[in-house]
Amino acid sequence: MTDEMTEIDTVVVGAGQAGIAMSEHLSRLGIEHLLLEKNRVAEAWRSGRWDSLVANGPAWHDRFPGREFDIDPDGFAGKEQIADYLEAYARQFNAPIRSGVEVKRVTRNVGRSGFTVETSQGALLAQRVVSATGPFQKPVIPAIAPKTEGLYQIHSAHYYNPEQLPDGAVLVVGAGSSGVQIADELLRAGKQVYLSVGPHDRPPRAYRNRDFCWWLGVLGLWDTEAMKPGREHVTIAVSGARGGHTVDFRRLAQAGMTLVGLTERFEDSKVTFKPDLAENLDQGDQNYLALLDAADAYVDRNGLDLPLEPAARERVADAPCIAQPLRELDLAAAGVKSIIWATGYAADYSWLQVDTFNEGGKPSHQRGVGKEPGIFFVGLPWLSRRGSAFIWGVWHDARHVAEQIAIQRKYQQYRRKDEADEFASAVTPLNQARA
Repeated sequence: MTDEMTEIDTVVVGAGQAGIAMSEHLSRLGIEHLLLEKNRVAEAWRSGRWDSLVANGPAWHDRFPGREFDIDPDGFAGKEQIADYLEAYARQFNAPIRSGVEVKRVTRNVGRSGFTVETSQGALLAQRVVSATGPFQKPVIPAIAPKTEGLYQIHSAHYYNPEQLPDGAVLVVGAGSSGVQIADELLRAGKQVYLSVGPHDRPPRAYRNRDFCWWLGVLGLWDTEAMKPGREHVTIAVSGARGGHTVDFRRLAQAGMTLVGLTERFEDSKVTFKPDLAENLDQGDQNYLALLDAADAYVDRNGLDLPLEPAARERVADAPCIAQPLRELDLAAAGVKSIIWATGYAADYSWLQVDTFNEGGKPSHQRGVGKEPGIFFVGLPWLSRRGSAFIWGVWHDARHVAEQIAIQRKYQQYRRKDEADEFASAVTPLNQARA
């Protein structure tokens, strides 16, 4: 990258799992491209996750087809192992990565094809731009967060281990995979933990000797093409921690964690929770049992020799915090010194200044092909189906997007025979002069 305007066919923004998958397929198709990354390769896995994080799917499942993890296939890779895996994968096909290059702005050219890509190391011209920045761009802390002086508050993206928190109890807001795993870790570290539980899905980690990733595969659920209406804010509570286990909120309550409903508002040192804890837990249980029922039916239908697991349907008694849930908590009186907001992320496409977003600011695309010709997306949840959020799902989405780019190139390169002869005549003297 220099001060001169460099021309490239395709620019891929982001060198995480989505960008690397995209680069592999573009390389396979012989499409010239650059992969621009403002930090290190797979940086989010290294610095944007807590220390003990492991993948939510087993190593045999959460990987690219062209490389296996160097661990037990039924184990769960740690965050550093995942980052190292992605770096090694990029090296095996010599991905054209430029690290330390931040894309500042992308605009469509006027009077010529393609886009101008302005970066921290100069500008370049690209016929196509692929956004591979993923869904975890800007940690979101809700506006209801209190302004209480002396109360330690961080987003889950900035939580690394229990030792970074001050002494005292902790309120974890959000009970998806991140929130429940962090809350469990803090409880095991001896902290008094309050966990705010909203609507969620709660699949079994494994059932009848098969991981839930396998069950979703054989039941065809990874290929579900659209989220059910009204489920947009429903998180999934699943964990690969400590060798993998089913998340059971009722058992966490029995172990000493105080469960509360959805966090509603703060006033002075008091926080109010919605009276929806029982409803949220019951709906999570229904989701869990529905998958067990579907799995049992699949076993019977196909005559599989998989062991029965009646213990999977056992329900422990409700702890007092569930039977009589708190509606209000005085943080000061309860000794709560920290709040961890496991409340998700927002996208930041301020750099992509083209007409490919809907009224809500979300990318408008069809399986990753943007509304604006020449703009593409990979790495987004539900890009084409439920499996899009997983490493292997990103790989398959990237293959489709790369093939669409190849198709566009063929149309753009078409010449009538008389036009092709004129083009060859014009280009030959230029090539001779350069030689």
